[in-house]
Amino acid sequence: MKRKIRMGMVGGGPGAFIGEVHRMAARLDGIIELVCGAFSSDPDKNRAAGKALFLPGERCYATFDEMFEKESSLPEDERMDFVSITTPNHLHFPIAMKALQAGFHVVCEKPMTLTVEEAETLAKEVERTGLIFCLTHNYTAYPMSRVAKRMVRNGDLGEIRRIMVEYPQGWLADAVTPDNIQGSWRTNPKTSGISCCMGDIGSHSENLAEFISGLKITELCANIKSFVPGRTLDDDGDVLLKFDNGAIGSLTASQIAVGEENALKIRIYGTKAAIEWNQQDPESLIVKYNDRPIQVMRRNWAGVGAEWSRIPAGHPEGFLEAFGNIYRDLAMAIDARLEGVEYESEFPTVQDGLRGVRFIHAVVASQGQWVKL
Repeated sequence: MKRKIRMGMVGGGPGAFIGEVHRMAARLDGIIELVCGAFSSDPDKNRAAGKALFLPGERCYATFDEMFEKESSLPEDERMDFVSITTPNHLHFPIAMKALQAGFHVVCEKPMTLTVEEAETLAKEVERTGLIFCLTHNYTAYPMSRVAKRMVRNGDLGEIRRIMVEYPQGWLADAVTPDNIQGSWRTNPKTSGISCCMGDIGSHSENLAEFISGLKITELCANIKSFVPGRTLDDDGDVLLKFDNGAIGSLTASQIAVGEENALKIRIYGTKAAIEWNQQDPESLIVKYNDRPIQVMRRNWAGVGAEWSRIPAGHPEGFLEAFGNIYRDLAMAIDARLEGVEYESEFPTVQDGLRGVRFIHAVVASQGQWVKL
């Protein structure tokens, strides 16, 4: 690379969780620099964020509209290359559309949009502009989840028959208090959309199942529920799945599973072998057989997962490093565009985002009936 890739951000101001995760991840490899942002609709918080990040006052914008307009007017060797959208769900679509129309590549949190129509419109805009769109499903970027994908692709499991994925959390088991910023917007239909649990973590589960297996969900039958009194959006649910190769499966997501943290787990069963990966023990991939002992593969000195790692085996990598892998891949893709060369990226794209939004809406529409995805 001849220079660092320049990043802008919308959202991620004081009190935000995921914005700082994005910034830390982008810094990991030293090839991306944050040059501007519109961090909060609150002017005081916005200025405080810019100051804390040591940004020049003129590059800390009051709105994303102002940011795109003024960044576009800067010389090419100064303006941002891409924007990271780290706002609540309802703002993803308008910000992404404005960014693409202004000529900027986009990194976006999931779910990509509130509606299928918005997602389809965004996908068409990405195709029209030819710009890069990256969706931050970070669980696809752990070294051992990518090793799992490679094993499936190489035929080590044989023909895939069953996929089981679950993501239990317990942090929304009680009513949300006003000071719980993350819980407040996720449980509010105006900012979260038609789903809380399935939109927030069910979509991660759907994406990981399709990523590792290489298969696509064709139909689903869901049972979702809101357990907490007064909560209008789902906080728990189960989904039966059918895949395009004839495999079947199940997906469970819960945010009222008391005592659970982020226990995302996937199991894939083939005709030759099975694999199991747990996000809370990300350095291990369990491989199971009928005719030999269980094998536990570790990210190690022999090179397993090394191409997606930064530190030696035995020093665990996790959530931030997975985000970092997505940002590194994005930076390489943008650099390839600048150099006019081909580059094959691995990060989730606008098409993955479209499938995620369709999944969420199909789950809500199912009500115990089979729905095509």
